[in-house]
Amino acid sequence: MSQRLAGKTALITGAAHGQGRAHCVRLAAEGADVIAVDLCAQTLDVAYPLGSWERLRETVALVEAEGRRGFAAKADIRDRDALAAVVADTEAEFPTLDILVANAGMGGYGRVLETPIERWQQIMDVNLTGTFNTIQAFAPRIVAGGNGGSIIIISSVSGIKGLPFTGAYSASKHGLQGLAAVLAQELAEYSIRVNTVNPGPVATPLTTDQTGPALLQGDGPEARLFLGSFAPMLPMPEGGFLDATAISDTVAWLASDDSKWITGLAVPVDGGVMVR
Repeated sequence: MSQRLAGKTALITGAAHGQGRAHCVRLAAEGADVIAVDLCAQTLDVAYPLGSWERLRETVALVEAEGRRGFAAKADIRDRDALAAVVADTEAEFPTLDILVANAGMGGYGRVLETPIERWQQIMDVNLTGTFNTIQAFAPRIVAGGNGGSIIIISSVSGIKGLPFTGAYSASKHGLQGLAAVLAQELAEYSIRVNTVNPGPVATPLTTDQTGPALLQGDGPEARLFLGSFAPMLPMPEGGFLDATAISDTVAWLASDDSKWITGLAVPVDGGVMVR
């Protein structure tokens, strides 16, 4: 690796598995020390496995295998007190922060008219308010460092276009686009860039949630509607999904000085979903 991030510290949420783990390992390979944060509990209303403390420690071990320092922190991004505890627990060892990757989130399928208010609220609390909490907790450390930095919000192509049967998820991700656009303006004076990465089909537990298989396969009207909006243009790898490391390539670029003049941008990594 090029060591583009040598001497920098990154904090990544949702780090126990999936995209979060891939981002931790890639940024470490580029030279960054990593604070890895995860919920570490199966407490959300989802039909796929969430991260655990054991898996978060595995992520940190992978960071350390790249020769970088790692720190595992358990926190629910909905819990502002838990995030404040992570701020306090990491202050001595990591006094400065250069990169914040707000990756933690949840998903799910369902028609808008059939979505229970409790599920709608949970998705909003995790994806939108949780990201807001994360940025409020950790961005001040980037500001205080006085060296600028990069905030990368992991959104989705459904944050740019509406994907059928993902109403709550899509609404929360659209909210992240607005949040990023405002932050890019408010933090520019501190040389802090704010961008979103907007993945398309990625092979993670969230994307392969089996509660909505009819939306992903077959030739019924729901499948045609969903795939007509979500299917990529470019040929996908075997299985039809990108590997999480494909998203990490863009995260590493946005974290580095190679993108030092880019802020307020939404970057689809989707194989052409947004072309449709």
